[in-house]
Amino acid sequence: MFSKIFNKLKSILGKKTAPQTTKSKKVAKSTKSSKSSKSSKSTKSPKSSRSSKGKKKEVKLILDSFKNLPGVGDKSAKAFLDAGFKSPKDIISAKDEDLLAVPGVGINLIKKLRNQK
Repeated sequence: MFSKIFNKLKSILGKKTAPQTTKSKKVAKSTKSSKSSKSSKSTKSPKSSRSSKGKKKEVKLILDSFKNLPGVGDKSAKAFLDAGFKSPKDIISAKDEDLLAVPGVGINLIKKLRNQK
């Protein structure tokens, strides 16, 4: 009886390991395709580097303007940008619930922002 249970477990465990090996092959194939797409992007670097420099400057300006708000530092400025805020006015005029949804923003920061109005 024990051998029957043991054989059944072997068959169940054997079935679970087979699909995992096929998944790893699929992952390997997808990484190869991503490498080829990266190499094709490197040929376009002169045009894309110009636009990415402009975007980086724009993002830096937005982050700096967020940091001018009371209580907002590097981390919270980045969190506001990631949450979709585009200007300090957007942050100040946002509802408390929307601000609390941003990671790293608490009630004390919201109080500081409300006192700025």
